[in-house]
Amino acid sequence: MATLIHTLTDHSDDVNCCAFSSSCLATCSLDKTIRIYSLNDFTELPYSPLKGHTYAVHCCCFSPSGHTLASCSTDGATIIWDTSDGRMLAVLEQPTGSPVRVCRFSPESTYLVSGAADGSVVLWNVHSMKFYRSGNVKDGSLVACAFSPGGNFFVTGSSCGDLTVWDDKMRCLCNEKAHDLGVTCCDISSHPVSDGEHASGCFQMASCGQDNKIKVWFILFADFLGGELRYKCTLSGHSAPVLTCAFSYDGQMLVSGSVDKCVIIYETNTGNILHTLSQHTRYVTTCAFAPCSLFLATGSMDKTVHIWKLDNKQPCAGNTIENDSKIRTAENWSEDDVSAWLCAQGFAELVGLFKANNIDGKELVNLTRESLIHELKIESLGLRSKILQKIEELRMKMVSVSVAVPDEFLCPITRELMKDPVIAADGYSYEKEAMENWISNNRRSSPMTNLPLPSLVLTPNRTLKMAISRWLETQQKQGETTLL
Repeated sequence: MATLIHTLTDHSDDVNCCAFSSSCLATCSLDKTIRIYSLNDFTELPYSPLKGHTYAVHCCCFSPSGHTLASCSTDGATIIWDTSDGRMLAVLEQPTGSPVRVCRFSPESTYLVSGAADGSVVLWNVHSMKFYRSGNVKDGSLVACAFSPGGNFFVTGSSCGDLTVWDDKMRCLCNEKAHDLGVTCCDISSHPVSDGEHASGCFQMASCGQDNKIKVWFILFADFLGGELRYKCTLSGHSAPVLTCAFSYDGQMLVSGSVDKCVIIYETNTGNILHTLSQHTRYVTTCAFAPCSLFLATGSMDKTVHIWKLDNKQPCAGNTIENDSKIRTAENWSEDDVSAWLCAQGFAELVGLFKANNIDGKELVNLTRESLIHELKIESLGLRSKILQKIEELRMKMVSVSVAVPDEFLCPITRELMKDPVIAADGYSYEKEAMENWISNNRRSSPMTNLPLPSLVLTPNRTLKMAISRWLETQQKQGETTLL
């Protein structure tokens, strides 16, 4: 289920783009502004809106860390902003002065690409905020861009209908006529797949265009082969030009928006339509999945941005990796299994780094602070802490699924081991987040009895929490030698 939970109405003109970081949502508009919202309650941050462009803002994107934001405009500039206080860090002028239509950070924040209406594409060095290299597409405006998960390659789409694969030296590796009437958007999934011939280095890419079509491609990135693009299939559903498409962070879903005013969510593996959302009253121009939660944002020429909450039973919940048998044998995971786990935890930007270092299941569960610093060269303290926390949670799950968990320790809603149990008015204990989500979806009945809840107050069950902690400690001690 996709539930509309919030609508943002602050822009005074068409919404052109929206983008998520792990804690914020950014939107930009023809009204020349960029607005930033907190994901906690979707309130606008104190320094928002960001004003610096003199004409319409076409695109915005966060760096992988979320510490900076890039925006580009008809004024021919790409601006980099500090997301902690809204300061303008740099103004990158397109060398040709042409209107800039799209911008994207590389997964490691080494580069920023800006593409313009005259077909020029510029690669900027993010650390120095200086020009690095440039190139040109053969015909048309450059309107779409997506980086490979490893950051060594990127794809651009043009208004003449071509998809072009480039390396980080700005060499054109291949060119494919994809959409007869022009490409409008493209995105590359961070989740590796097999095309039947290659076991690694293969990913899925989606493109959409003025021909009403969404096409899915296999794209192979290899240093010795360059980039290779192979057509996979065409997804149907829209009755008018498709303006935007985006993969969920684990690659399990693909969302698109169209001139037909509809948003369609597809299951990537099957191409089946999961949801059709038709609340916008004009063209849908942008859509994006949040990296660490089940939020979807859609923006439109009706000047609004809709925020949707997806049911945690959707494919993007990580069902391909988060099952008991998979978790129990995490030490035996392949590199692809580790990649799937990273995506499910919201670390899709790390897939390329982990694969480059051949991190399999055994190495994953034994990663330490020192190995993250010295071997993987992850500089961000916050990111290291998040990774180690998720690895510790995985270790706990490995222990808990290896033995039968007492039923009273399982949440009746999720059937998972409770971390923060609360007592509801029906007398039963639930995981706090699960019960809060139950109530927030306007459910006023007991999940257990289906009778009306006399009160919505949730009381911490400290006794049960202590019992679960003691049980986990016992299980961890018993399985300590196996895990170490």
